[in-house]
Amino acid sequence: MGDVAKDLTAGTVGGASQLICGHPFDTIKVKLQSQPVPLPGQAPKFSGAIDAVKQTIAKEGTGGLFKGMGAPLATVAALNAILFTARGQMEALLRSEPGSPLTINQQIICGAGAGVAVAFPACPTELIKCRLQAQSAMAEVGSGVVKYSGPLDVARHVYQTAGARGLFRGLVPTMAREVPGNAAMFGVYEGLKQYLAGGLDTSKLGRGSLMLAGGLAGGSFWIFVYPTDVVKSAIQVDDFKNPKYSGSIDAFRKILAAEGVKGLYKGFTPAMARSVPANAACFLAYEMARSSLG
Repeated sequence: MGDVAKDLTAGTVGGASQLICGHPFDTIKVKLQSQPVPLPGQAPKFSGAIDAVKQTIAKEGTGGLFKGMGAPLATVAALNAILFTARGQMEALLRSEPGSPLTINQQIICGAGAGVAVAFPACPTELIKCRLQAQSAMAEVGSGVVKYSGPLDVARHVYQTAGARGLFRGLVPTMAREVPGNAAMFGVYEGLKQYLAGGLDTSKLGRGSLMLAGGLAGGSFWIFVYPTDVVKSAIQVDDFKNPKYSGSIDAFRKILAAEGVKGLYKGFTPAMARSVPANAACFLAYEMARSSLG
């Protein structure tokens, strides 16, 4: 089995593990990010992450936390396959000789390159997922309007309203999230592995060490790029016919003006709470699948 096939297979396994572990946290993150700004004197729809969980379960049952999982389950595995394969190809390009370990700086470059590759397929996937997850938070209070019946319905609606370009709305902030985020994540992951192994050879690390390195690496992704994700979600759930935002910079300015710096970190707690265990699961599943393939 070639390296590309191994990375594709192991990345798919890692992606599926990541999604099952992390999707409920992601749903809460998007609901917090997309809730309407309350009018003066009114309380916000959700007071925080725990409140959003309680309200979601009360209205939609536990299944509400897994809303919008169909599209990413089909695609998150594919996106991780692309991410890990692109990273593997970048590693091969930067290696002086086959099998030689890379420096942390080279791993950062590999992560950034993989981020470019994954941003293009990630953008329409995220748009569909965000519109599904946000519709209950966006619906007028009490009216319970649900616009979409599922992922394909979202895609069809967006395509009819705005054409193929509509599916790529938010590409700029997606790129601004994926490139530095993956650079940080893969740099931290390899750095921690080398630190835990006490040297460049990390092949003997146990499951606990791989999960620790993967979890902390996943957390580092969000620390650097979180406001770009808030901007991306705001643009992707925006109305196509009467948009609130003309673009990324406009969305950034308006969120900052309306809600301050705090507005750029809406949903940060569930994002971090998701990222650590989900990436611990993802990297462990990737490494185990990769080693079992030889």
